[in-house]
Amino acid sequence: MSQTNILLESGTNELELVEFFIDEKDPSSGKTYRGFYGVNVAKVLEIIRMPVVTQLPEIPHPSVLGAFNLRSRIIPLIDLALWLGKGMSTPRQDTKVIVSEFNRMTSAFMVSGVNRIHRLSWTQVEPPGRHLNEYSGSSVTGVVRFDDRILLILDMEKILADLNPGLAMRFGEAELTDIGKKKPVKKEHYRALITDDSTSIRRMIGSMLEKAGFEVTQTINGQEAWDSLCALRDRAAQANVPVTDFVDIVVSDIEMPVMDGHNLTRRIKDDPTLKQLPVILFSSLITDRLRHKGESVGADDQVSKPDIATLTRRAFELIAERQGITL
Repeated sequence: MSQTNILLESGTNELELVEFFIDEKDPSSGKTYRGFYGVNVAKVLEIIRMPVVTQLPEIPHPSVLGAFNLRSRIIPLIDLALWLGKGMSTPRQDTKVIVSEFNRMTSAFMVSGVNRIHRLSWTQVEPPGRHLNEYSGSSVTGVVRFDDRILLILDMEKILADLNPGLAMRFGEAELTDIGKKKPVKKEHYRALITDDSTSIRRMIGSMLEKAGFEVTQTINGQEAWDSLCALRDRAAQANVPVTDFVDIVVSDIEMPVMDGHNLTRRIKDDPTLKQLPVILFSSLITDRLRHKGESVGADDQVSKPDIATLTRRAFELIAERQGITL
């Protein structure tokens, strides 16, 4: 199976999920059971049979089985069940490998098999509850309920960041100071509204923007962000002041339950008042292959995770452009 074109129109609040399964062993009973999982089609390059794997001289984690050659590209292979602590059953002849691209990285994940692709609305994706977060180590970003099974959407970014800490978001204090010096000076404080369904990433973005001089409002998905923006728009209208008295810029993830970042961006840019607000999409899905999606809904810029330094710099630059200031 090769994934070469995403058919979904941007901004419709839909997604396509590849459903796969892992035959997991219960360590106490030794019995095998089947767990169902999903990954956004936008992150999948192709699905292949189990390749010939070469062991790496230095293994960063036991779940990294080695690497393989795919059309002259050397790609690391991760035993997803082992990373999840499930202990996959012995690989069979029909074991599948999902080759993915996100965070500007190409990686591959070994799974027991692949079922199908589902086209869904983000409103059908439930955020994981506290118990599931604790049980999964916060490695699940969403839940989809079917009549006969529950499908868990995995946080693939967290998996890669855990395997390679160099991919985690970092922000140097010196770099932060340099960015802060370029802050536009028409207002004492600038206000950012950010939305991301990952608590840790949301807090990190908020913390970094606050250190750079922003006042930050955090929301957990596009719907909550949209409701907040509409309330600020109405408040500005009642006070007969510009909406920029209450918010200067919006920073949004793309993949979020209930309403995604593309749909949020389209709503903002279709609104006569809110359209003046710069919108930055900050996501692992910002790649050359998918950048056109953000452009089609009117995003002012798109920054790939984990480049939080560029995110903060571009926030100041876009505000300055709107105000006619040269930094």
